[in-house]
Amino acid sequence: MAGVSLKTVSRVVNDEPGVSPVTAARVHRSISYLGFRRNDIAHTLRKQVSSATVGLVIEDLGNPFYSQMARAVESVATEHDFMLIAVSSEEDPDRERNFVAALIRRRVDGLLVVPASNEHAFLTEEMRMGMPVVFLDRPPLGFHGDTVLLDNRVGARTAVEHLIAQGHRRIAMVGDLPRIWTAIERHQGYVEALRAHGLPEDPSLVRLGSHDTVMAEAATRELLATAGPTAIFAGNNRSCIGVLRSVAASQRQVAVIGFDDFELADMLVPPATVIASDPAEMGRVAAELLFSRLAGEDGPPQRVVLPVRLICRGSGEIRPQG
Repeated sequence: MAGVSLKTVSRVVNDEPGVSPVTAARVHRSISYLGFRRNDIAHTLRKQVSSATVGLVIEDLGNPFYSQMARAVESVATEHDFMLIAVSSEEDPDRERNFVAALIRRRVDGLLVVPASNEHAFLTEEMRMGMPVVFLDRPPLGFHGDTVLLDNRVGARTAVEHLIAQGHRRIAMVGDLPRIWTAIERHQGYVEALRAHGLPEDPSLVRLGSHDTVMAEAATRELLATAGPTAIFAGNNRSCIGVLRSVAASQRQVAVIGFDDFELADMLVPPATVIASDPAEMGRVAAELLFSRLAGEDGPPQRVVLPVRLICRGSGEIRPQG
């Protein structure tokens, strides 16, 4: 349409010299009329330059914990003039691996991954070829890589020891799928607190496998009907919501502490006591670590553990009845 060669169009699109203003104007008019947009993926393949994109494979973008994390990663990426592509693995190892492969095919410059599977050796070759990868919330299994975690065991121990200090001896736990690393760590912290205070480990008080609010609510209902706990430690924000719903419906005075804060937790009656973390800080630290690798930092893999804190609001301070 412009009556010029492909090379001339390329020079105009890429702001290269050697094209007269009149010819450049004619090319731009044709571009505008045709609605042309440059294919950045093809451009990257031809030029072998940065795609200015990073990929984030996260557990569930609908979960406020992970959405805060993703927003922080996006903010850091924007500061570096990069675009973020974020996807949800939904705790499905096959889905995770497919998304990772798709992002690599799109030539992202780096990856941030919340692991869904127990095997990440499939990333070894990509990392050997120069693809920086940072893991968030859970460590990779099968090799060493940059990782940003929460202090899960300490947080769980703090929660259970707080309940013990209120006089509770029958303390239950409702947690996520037992194959998930954070669920394992938090359960271990629960066990360590019981042992440290000479309390028996009663399997009837533990319900792992509650991956959403509905499952946690059902598990709590069963606990209250059969095991008689006076306090419950909820392993994450979704579990805590389910636990609180079931406890409220039972109209029993049961103390509850949840791992992870959540929206409106301070507005409940009683307000929810939680072990709080900063998911945005986790996202920021992980993203900055990724961009330091992209800038040439080639030191050994880093393992960053972020602190958590107990926020007492009322639900965890209910003392055992009778």
